[in-house]
Amino acid sequence: MIERLQELHDEAMIKVAEAEDLNSLQQVRIAYLGKKGPITEVMKGMGKLSNEERPLVGAKANEVRQSLQRMIEEKEKAFEEAKVLKQLEEESIDVTLPGRPVTKGSRHPLTSVVETIEDVFIGMGFQVAEGPEVETDYYNFESLNLPKHHPARDMQDTFFVSSDLLMRTQTSPVQTRTMEKHQGKGPVKIICPGKVYRRDEDDATHSHQFMQIEGLLVDEGIRMSDLKGIFEAFVKSYFGEDREIRLRPSYFPFTEPSAELDISCAICGGSGCRTCKGTGWIEVLGSGMVHPNVLRMGGFDPEKYSGFAFGMGVERFAMLKYGIDDIRHFYTNDTRFLDQFKHE
Repeated sequence: MIERLQELHDEAMIKVAEAEDLNSLQQVRIAYLGKKGPITEVMKGMGKLSNEERPLVGAKANEVRQSLQRMIEEKEKAFEEAKVLKQLEEESIDVTLPGRPVTKGSRHPLTSVVETIEDVFIGMGFQVAEGPEVETDYYNFESLNLPKHHPARDMQDTFFVSSDLLMRTQTSPVQTRTMEKHQGKGPVKIICPGKVYRRDEDDATHSHQFMQIEGLLVDEGIRMSDLKGIFEAFVKSYFGEDREIRLRPSYFPFTEPSAELDISCAICGGSGCRTCKGTGWIEVLGSGMVHPNVLRMGGFDPEKYSGFAFGMGVERFAMLKYGIDDIRHFYTNDTRFLDQFKHE
């Protein structure tokens, strides 16, 4: 039996050496060291041996098994190393190539415009106030002189959450909430930046979501001339000293009298062009003296206090400042567009 074991050992070693991959090596392992292999068969016949031969054959069998196992493991290791080396060659990295630059983010152009406008009004003594975007019907409409079924509500096609809750159509509710906090005592001098929502069809000049900045000043003796003075200072600070303004009569349910603010066209200097539609002027915001009903709903006595309010679209100001022709550019997250404002 010892000679048979040696023959099996030599035969198996040749098979191991000839194995070309892990699969064929595994077949050699099963063939010689498996439960049905010849070495196992030899071991099963040890019961027929004499007491003197049994330990000698057992020792030889263990020696053969350990030798084959060791040889197979070494060959497996060699195959694994070869596989790794091949993979490294196929996935090698050329360290001489230049690295990819890390792109830095920047402020969104709308954020830059809001901060610039805030700085101008803060410099004139205004404070920044904020409020909820999901608003009640009372604050969004009724407190602003728009009772239920008022026809002017059709001017603002609204996203309703429930019969009483809605996505605010303007930042004016912040004005009423701030007046209530003052409990009828002036002055109130705030600007209210934030997102608003209306059921508009998205196109080059309209969006279902956009940004507004509204302003409110309530105190004793406030007049329309104060509003014009604020606009003069703001427009020259934001657009340049050469820009002129004009107030044009208009209608808003929460102000009386009401006016649109126009600024002289920067393209033609007021002579008329395609940008200003030949008028020499560009409309930028709506304004007016706060309606007595709005003052009263905010807790102020309209016999003692007066005030003015205004509201501007942030996207419109950004489009005028940067010469952008489509409002949708602000919301598509196209880095080719946003990269133009990295230095703003």
